[in-house]
Amino acid sequence: MPRGPALTTTSYAVLGLLSVRSWSTYELARHMDRSLGRIWPRAQSKIYEEPKKLVRHGLARAEREAVGRRPRTVYTITGRGRAALADWLREPGAGPVLESEQLVKVFYAESGTPADTLATLRAARAWAVERNEDNLAAARAYLEGRAAFQERAAQTLLVGRFLTDYYRLVAEWADWAAGCVEQWPDDPHEAVADPEELAETIRRAEWSEGERRPTDSRP
Repeated sequence: MPRGPALTTTSYAVLGLLSVRSWSTYELARHMDRSLGRIWPRAQSKIYEEPKKLVRHGLARAEREAVGRRPRTVYTITGRGRAALADWLREPGAGPVLESEQLVKVFYAESGTPADTLATLRAARAWAVERNEDNLAAARAYLEGRAAFQERAAQTLLVGRFLTDYYRLVAEWADWAAGCVEQWPDDPHEAVADPEELAETIRRAEWSEGERRPTDSRP
């Protein structure tokens, strides 16, 4: 029986990287920031624990290598690890969890000033622009056939489109929200929602109405 803590999503995220190629923990840590760090950032803090856990579960093996005078440990997925990864992929998984300190600040904007909120919105837009720079560079590299893992272009495209739309959403939302806040009085407590913007928000939210599942009528 496997020993050690149970596997988590982070465990399988690292196992997925090992399914692509063998890595040392240093290489895994570097690659995390460019790939998984954008969609599963908590994996970065566990990067030195997870490979050892996978070895204890028999899903990876560790081999000592010498790089010059410095030894390093390289982790490789096992056949059992590939089977476990395939089993995990058969489950649809949980949906996204949104976590944004900036959104929390905007939510309580009446306790600050309009200038405070505008600064937060500018920071949100700047974040989206910065994150999208690497995203855009990676997409161009795949299109030109020079990406580090060109053979994974089809899979990377799916996540890349999500991130592209997400970063654009944040930037466009920040611009829209800033336009609203610029119309606020000096005291945010006295701000009034624009009825037309409320109606537009409802119109946008109605996209899912036609996809509601029938209510279960069983007793």
